Amino acid sequence: MMFIPLEDAQTRLQEILDGMPAGEERFLTVNDRVVARLIKTLPPSTEPIELGTMAGSVLYMSPDFNDPMEFKE
Repeated sequence: MMFIPLEDAQTRLQEILDGMPAGEERFLTVNDRVVARLIKTLPPSTEPIELGTMAGSVLYMSPDFNDPMEFKE
């Protein structure tokens, strides 16, 4: 865990974010008390989503799958 005084973060936020790997946390402090948490997120994926990739993945389906459900009151 890395603690950064809020005053430092205000002046060098871009530098702090550039130095953080994705998923890492940094804690901002005021008077040695944590007041905020920074988490660098992963960049959005640029790969297109391939539809139909789950075809054939259902290996078993219950014989009563389409039967009406019974609800108890």
